[in-house]
Amino acid sequence: MEPFALHRGTSPLILAFPHVGTFVPADIAGRLNERGTALVDTDWFIDEVYDGLMPDATTIRATFSRYVIDANRDPEGASLYPGQNTTTLCPTIDFEGQPIYHEGQAPSPGEIEARRIAFHTPYHAAIRNEIARVKSEHGFAVLYDGHSIRSELPFLFEGKLPDLNLGTNDGATVLPAMEKRALEIANQSGFESVLNGRFKGGWTTRHYGQPDKNICAFQMEIAQCAYLKAEQAPWALDDQKCAQLRPILKLILEALLNEAANAFAQTGEQS
Repeated sequence: MEPFALHRGTSPLILAFPHVGTFVPADIAGRLNERGTALVDTDWFIDEVYDGLMPDATTIRATFSRYVIDANRDPEGASLYPGQNTTTLCPTIDFEGQPIYHEGQAPSPGEIEARRIAFHTPYHAAIRNEIARVKSEHGFAVLYDGHSIRSELPFLFEGKLPDLNLGTNDGATVLPAMEKRALEIANQSGFESVLNGRFKGGWTTRHYGQPDKNICAFQMEIAQCAYLKAEQAPWALDDQKCAQLRPILKLILEALLNEAANAFAQTGEQS
């Protein structure tokens, strides 16, 4: 199986989904325990929530499970949130802090490197290529990294997570007007929202977001209670919840794209 699925669009907007994949190679699957094979930390159906909202956007979806390797982690293994509980490049525990491998079956450093080359590297090569392509065509690129997570995970955060978690690495990865407008829409949506709370943007957002080079990156982490029937198996979309959420996401996507287009058109930069 290819490590990513690409749909090439014509606009400057790129939608990336690093955690929707469920493919696990047989040699890895046989070493996962019952918790591991359940793949509960998948961003279940979040790509479907966005489907059709921006028909001209490019989409890049990882096809492999985050339990194989996490496409939103630093390939060198550095922690995104030093001092806080999190999972690693090749996770050995789940979001509840429990082991996902049978005892003694966790990947070795050599295997982690092999997974990085086979999965992480080509996924990000696709993102880099698409950023370069749309920037050459439009003069700028907007990368939107779409995520979801269960709303209550004491191992990772206290209490219940807000519905919409906007991440810009404290404003470093987008233009100020983009951040401001996206937050205004989220705050007026009826969904509980926060900017740069527990999730400030993962490695993808932080690595690619360079507004000074006409590349902006934005992460949205959505609590799964906002669009799923239940945050447990059997995972299923809730049509009524999606009908309320999808228009808000469309407004945010449109706002990010419009604010970027206006700003870069005014500067006249085509770098």
